[in-house]
Amino acid sequence: MKIAVLVSGGVDSSVALALLQQQGHDVTAYYLKIWLEDELQYLGSCPWEDDLDYVYATCEQLHVPLVILNLQKEYFDRVVAYTIAEVKRGHTPNPDMMCNERIKFGVFYDRIDPSFERVATGHYAGTESRNGSTWLTTTPDPIKDQTYFLAQLSQQQIHRAQFPLQPYTKTQIRQLAKDFNLPAAERKDSQGICFLGKIPYDEFLKFYLGEKPGAIVEFETGKTIGEHPGFYFYTIGQRHGIRLSGGPWYVVQKNVVQNTILVSKQYDRLTRARSEFVVDNINWIAGQTPTTSELMIKLRHGPQQTAATITLRSASAATVKLQQPDAGIAPGQFAVFYDGQYCLGGGTITDDTDT
Repeated sequence: MKIAVLVSGGVDSSVALALLQQQGHDVTAYYLKIWLEDELQYLGSCPWEDDLDYVYATCEQLHVPLVILNLQKEYFDRVVAYTIAEVKRGHTPNPDMMCNERIKFGVFYDRIDPSFERVATGHYAGTESRNGSTWLTTTPDPIKDQTYFLAQLSQQQIHRAQFPLQPYTKTQIRQLAKDFNLPAAERKDSQGICFLGKIPYDEFLKFYLGEKPGAIVEFETGKTIGEHPGFYFYTIGQRHGIRLSGGPWYVVQKNVVQNTILVSKQYDRLTRARSEFVVDNINWIAGQTPTTSELMIKLRHGPQQTAATITLRSASAATVKLQQPDAGIAPGQFAVFYDGQYCLGGGTITDDTDT
């Protein structure tokens, strides 16, 4: 089978490439240039040069052809612009999820030769043909499982996707990298938002949004007790960076219209732990709504799933009632639904009380 393999220079995509080659597939490696160093190089270095060194070394060792594809403009228009717009609304964006839907399994599909039957990545996820559709499945490593980040893929996108790491845990992948003697075998995993590299997130926001000074208000008294550089630099529950004496202080609310943040020393008591919310613009990966109202849900990447009752409002919207309340629910955040080993899809959390 002819397969385009997205590589990053990390251990996961390197092993994915080696596994597919070992299985006898006709593979071509693709490295996507999406970093923002051209605009933000004065803020810090992006590790793309190190990444490319590992990519070159891996492809040379495996005798695999490599193509470097520049998608900076597409990435800015479809992912960075979304991130900035969501932050300005006071929402919690997920640029990595948008990168998968709009770039790796979106624009990239359109830019490669249609003779490539599959597009493979080093994601910890799997697929299964079932009832005439392709379903997204979880992997044996609940900590590394990345189905949460793939929940916005369409049926057409997931049908062409291939995930060679499907049966493996991270520990097993590390061992395979050593067995293949890959250059990235001992390389540490990358962290953070993919387009930022080593650039601080606050500096990224400051570059595009500037500073917008506003009041820091004590929640209990309504008294102004300080000034902040802009509401978009803060998240609910944040403790560090508030720069007030007599703390610790926590951000408990934000007012986008008035550009104020409300703080308190009593975060646990004041944080609004919620058990019910609405999810809109839901993408059902297999193209069909669930047959049961009792599902598991993830509100963020990680192993934790919460039992929930789903009441459909339409084919693309649902009211969710969690079995256990969660204090970290924020508008714009993605909620992803699971039924056993199947990741059904997900949508964005809305809040009618947005200000």
